[in-house]
Amino acid sequence: MKFEQEYLTVIKSRFREIKRLGDRTLDQLSNEDLHWQYNEDSNSVAVLVKHLRGNMYSRWTDVFTTDGEKPDRNRDDEFEDDLQTMEDVEAAWEDGWQLFFDILDGFNVEDLLRTQKIRGEDHMILDALERQHSHYAMHIGQMMFIGKQIKGSDWQSLSIPKGQSEQYLNPGK
Repeated sequence: MKFEQEYLTVIKSRFREIKRLGDRTLDQLSNEDLHWQYNEDSNSVAVLVKHLRGNMYSRWTDVFTTDGEKPDRNRDDEFEDDLQTMEDVEAAWEDGWQLFFDILDGFNVEDLLRTQKIRGEDHMILDALERQHSHYAMHIGQMMFIGKQIKGSDWQSLSIPKGQSEQYLNPGK
């Protein structure tokens, strides 16, 4: 059970890391920025937040007793840009993550091999977590990309800034 406990520790940390990247992205954006779209077929940051929240609620509510694609989920509605204010976006962001972390923090090592249905198909929780980590990271990466495009040179890097690798790796030089 040591490996399984280590996995739970690592995956919890990874989810918190990607949420922090999203937090730091949202912190740099204005209300107007949240609704910017490259074109009418693109998603805004506000839409991505709304979709992530909807996905988290669908996948993780009653995780062991209902399908992760809830019949009352209106996925198409998640792609309508109707979160009007920064406060609306932040509330949806925190709400989805709170629900998810409450479930994740409640998992024990025995839960990793339990199954969850997603669209009628059985998935071990271990697999469902990996699947969702990829999904959430992809959308947070999109949020970061949009933020960087909007902010340009005002963007505050979320990792090692371009041209500063040497300084980062050798701080005393």
